[in-house]
Amino acid sequence: MAFQQGLSGLNAASKSLDVIGNNVANSSTVGFKQARAEFADVYATALAGTGGSNIGIGTKVATVQQLFTQGNITTTSNPLDIAITGDGFFRVSTDGAITYTRNGQFQLDKTGYIVNSAGAQLTGYMADTSGNLLTGTPAAIQINTADLQPQATTGITAVVNLDSREAAIATAFDANDPDTYNKVIPTTIYDSQGNDHTLMSYFTKTGDNTWDVRTTVDGGTTPVAGPTTITFSSAGIISGTPTQAINFTPAGGSAAMTVSLNLAGSTQFGSDFGINAQSQDGYASGKLASFGTASDGTIIGRYTNGQAKTLGQVVLAKFANPNGLQNLGNNQWAETPDSGLAVVGTAGTGGLGILQSSALEESNVDLTSELVNMITAQRFYQANAQTIKTQDQVLQTLVNLR
Repeated sequence: MAFQQGLSGLNAASKSLDVIGNNVANSSTVGFKQARAEFADVYATALAGTGGSNIGIGTKVATVQQLFTQGNITTTSNPLDIAITGDGFFRVSTDGAITYTRNGQFQLDKTGYIVNSAGAQLTGYMADTSGNLLTGTPAAIQINTADLQPQATTGITAVVNLDSREAAIATAFDANDPDTYNKVIPTTIYDSQGNDHTLMSYFTKTGDNTWDVRTTVDGGTTPVAGPTTITFSSAGIISGTPTQAINFTPAGGSAAMTVSLNLAGSTQFGSDFGINAQSQDGYASGKLASFGTASDGTIIGRYTNGQAKTLGQVVLAKFANPNGLQNLGNNQWAETPDSGLAVVGTAGTGGLGILQSSALEESNVDLTSELVNMITAQRFYQANAQTIKTQDQVLQTLVNLR
């Protein structure tokens, strides 16, 4: 029996060394999850009941279990490198076949799909041309590299302080004569084709707490809006609804424009004129300059015109029993009945981890621990070999008896 016991121990030690060797070999593999061999004792079965003095007949490898513990996160310079912190797997598609991985090394293929080194496409939610996510069944994410369409300006917000110490002007307004107005504010706006235009808003004090606003466009001297009268309280706070409607048709075939100039929040204090805030809601066309992934998996594109737009969203999947997944190699697993169905969701929800762009999850193999385990397995192997050797010597002694 000792021969069988020793042989089973040799086999078990060999399997253990195989597992340790695979862990060591993959200690630099991104997203790799270390495994460990789990053993069970072996007893002969009998039809009759057995007492408590049975001697086992060795050991066996009950299972090789993967340990889905968190690996260290390292930063990279590639915005398509994505690390998962917490539970979950990337969901990737190869010709419609869905697999799962923790390896976040992705790149763009020639058609704009986000793929891994095996050519599997990362899946998630795509976004429409307005940046709205099309949630539902996850699909392969394709980055749209087309130019961002321009948006015509419809509103301008300007918060200014007009100097109450300024003298009122009674002279007729002339854009070319600075003596006919007190201050002027330039604002760049955009038409439907993304062409920029410059609005000049002239402020003329006409009396105590009263100002007129006129606006010209693209260096013209004839106002396209105004005079619009704005008034202030004795405390210098603007009154009413301080807006001006600006209407004009740009040259070059762009659509006619209606722009609202909103001066809410402006003041008239006894201090120098100043622009405290100014914004407008239009922009020119832009080319995709870069993109990155937010912690919830949202892929944000940044354009040369300073705008940002949602391009898609990466989804994650989790399983009730990750150890039930089938290991396919190439850092990929497949769903099985033992793993349970994949629960798909966005990062940071439903117990799923969060994502980090320009980062990778390293292998969770602890080399120091594995080297110690290797020494232990070697001693295990030697001890079982010694068991066989000793049993051989016992038998040889019996054979030599006279």
